[in-house]
Amino acid sequence: MIPLTLAEVAAATGGRLHDAPAYARVTAAPAIDSRTVEPGALFVALRGEHVDGAEFAAAAVAAGAVGVLADRPLGVPTVVVPEVVSALGRLARAVLDQLPSAAVIGVTGSSGKTSTKDMLAVLLAGIGPTVAPAGSWNNELGLPLTVLRAQPTTRHLVLEYSARGVGHIAALCAVAPPRIGIVLNVGTAHVGVFGSRQNTARAKGELVEALGPGGLAVLNADDPVVAAMATRTAAAVRTVGTGPGVDVAGRDVRLDSAGRPGFRLVIGAGSAPVQLRLHGAHHVGNALAAAAVALELGLGLPEVAAALGAAKAVSRWRMEVSDTPEGVRVVNDAYNANPESMRAALEALIAMACPPSGTSRRSWAVLGPMAELGAAAPAAHAEVGRIAVALGIDRVLAVGEPARPIAEAVESAGGVALAVADVPAAAELLRAAVAPGDVVLVKASRAAGLERIAAALLEGAS
Repeated sequence: MIPLTLAEVAAATGGRLHDAPAYARVTAAPAIDSRTVEPGALFVALRGEHVDGAEFAAAAVAAGAVGVLADRPLGVPTVVVPEVVSALGRLARAVLDQLPSAAVIGVTGSSGKTSTKDMLAVLLAGIGPTVAPAGSWNNELGLPLTVLRAQPTTRHLVLEYSARGVGHIAALCAVAPPRIGIVLNVGTAHVGVFGSRQNTARAKGELVEALGPGGLAVLNADDPVVAAMATRTAAAVRTVGTGPGVDVAGRDVRLDSAGRPGFRLVIGAGSAPVQLRLHGAHHVGNALAAAAVALELGLGLPEVAAALGAAKAVSRWRMEVSDTPEGVRVVNDAYNANPESMRAALEALIAMACPPSGTSRRSWAVLGPMAELGAAAPAAHAEVGRIAVALGIDRVLAVGEPARPIAEAVESAGGVALAVADVPAAAELLRAAVAPGDVVLVKASRAAGLERIAAALLEGAS
C-alpha cells in the first residue's frame, strides 16, 4: 500500500472524516476481514447478505487498523462514504494514478484467467516487482483490493477482469485502466446470466476497448470470436495460438504421461522448447498469452521459455494432481466448470489415463453441476456426457440432481455411468470402487463443493 493519510483517503473516496485524525497514516493494505488486519491498515466495512462489517470495526481498530471505510459513523476513526464498494474503487484509482510507470496487465476470458494470471506473475517477477491477486480476486471488490497492495516500486500489476453482464469490465477498467489486455476465449460460461454468447463477447471485448493507442491487445486467434476483437481496439494487436499466421505460436504440441503439454514457442524466426508443469493441453493457449506479454515487457525468448517451464500451479483446485500411496491419481479441478473447461479437463484425464506410451489406467470422471447456464443447462450437461463417452472415459459419476443429465447421456451413448445425490454419497461410492492405478477427475462449479470428494479420496489413502 502506498502510504496515505486518512484525509487523503477521504479526498480520494469523496468521503468525510468522523472521529478520525486527518493526518493518521494508512501504511498497510486494506482488509475486509477484521481477523486479517495488519497494523497500519484501513479496514473496509462491507455490508454483506448475512454479516455487516461495521460490527467488527472496533475489533479491527483494536487489531491495529488506522481507520475504517464505512457508510456511516461507527464510533471509531472512520472515513464515511455514501457506498463502500464504489469508494474502494475510487481509492484504488487514486493510488494507481500515483504509479504512472506501473504496467497494468488485464486478463479476461470465459476460462483460464487465473492460470494465465499466475503464469504472468511468475514471468514478470523476473524483470521487476509484480503484484497479482491470490486466487480469483477479479470483481469490483477483489480488483481494487489487489491494486491497493501496490508499492511505490511496483512495476507490474497483473489483474483479472471478470463480468456477470455487459458493462462490468468497462467499470473495472475505469478503476484500473489496462496498458495491456489479454482475451483468452469466449465460451458459454454464465450464459444464463449473459443471455447469449454474443453478449459474453460484447462484455469481454470491453477490456480491449479500454486500451489506448499506446497499449497492446493480446488475442487468442484460435477462438474466432476473440480474433475478431482486433477491430474493437485502438491498441496494437498481437495474436497467439496454435494455428497459422499468429504472432506468438505454439507448435508441435504434445502431452506427456501426466497430461502436461510440451511445445515449441515460436516468435518470428526464433523458437524455444517449453515443457509445462501444468496439466492439460488447454494451458498452451494460456502460456502463449503470458509469453506475448512478457516478451513485450522486455523478457527474452529463452528466459520466457525457461520461466514457463518452471511455473507451478498456484491457485487451488485447478487441475491439482495428487497421487495416493496406493497409486490412485486424484485430479482436483473443482474450483469452477463450464462446458469448455469440462471438455478440456476430460481431455486431460484421458491423456493421463491413456498416455501415448506406457500402461493405460482406468479413468473416472466425477462431475457435478455447471452453474449459471440457465435454460441451456440440461442440454449442456448432456453434451458433457456424450463427450466423456467419445473420449473413452471408463466410468462417469454424476453428483447432484442438476448433473444427472450427464449420467443419462453417458448411458444412452453406451458408456458406464452412475448418479448420486450428493458429495457424501459420491465419496462413499468412490472409496469402495476406486482401485490402485485409477485416475479420478473431480470437476464442477464451485458451489457444488466437489473438492471435498478429492479430499476424501486423499485422506482415505492408507
